[in-house]
Amino acid sequence: MGGQLAVDAGALLAALVLLVALVFVLLSARRWLFVRRGGTVECSLRLIAGDGSPGAWRLGIGRYKGDELHWHRVFGFRSRPRQVIHRRGLVVSNRRRPGPDEAEGLLPGVGVIEVRDGDRTVELAMGASALTGFLAWLEAAPPGFPVDLHQPE
Repeated sequence: MGGQLAVDAGALLAALVLLVALVFVLLSARRWLFVRRGGTVECSLRLIAGDGSPGAWRLGIGRYKGDELHWHRVFGFRSRPRQVIHRRGLVVSNRRRPGPDEAEGLLPGVGVIEVRDGDRTVELAMGASALTGFLAWLEAAPPGFPVDLHQPE
């Protein structure tokens, strides 16, 4: 009986290791497919509540699709974006370096930009080249697109 229990525990452990490996492969394949299509940047995101309190930073991938930035969580299985930021009417209200309490949860060397899309306020944390690309994407809006780029004083 003791030998059977050891075999069952070993099979359960092997199945668990196989499941973890499968999840890792699926997440890697999903990320590879996003990056392969082009127009993607590593981008952390957090929502700012109506009272100004920030939520938690979430690591993700932003993908430019026309006049929208689709944001997908890195550790997720959904093919649809979690957040969609529309270029039309977007207001960039602040640009800063992450504070010491935030830096631990973000990739090294990122800048934080606060944007308002209607009633929603979102902070995006990107590397310098991704941030430059984001601002260029905003400035390249077609004529008639109301895009407001406020520079912090």
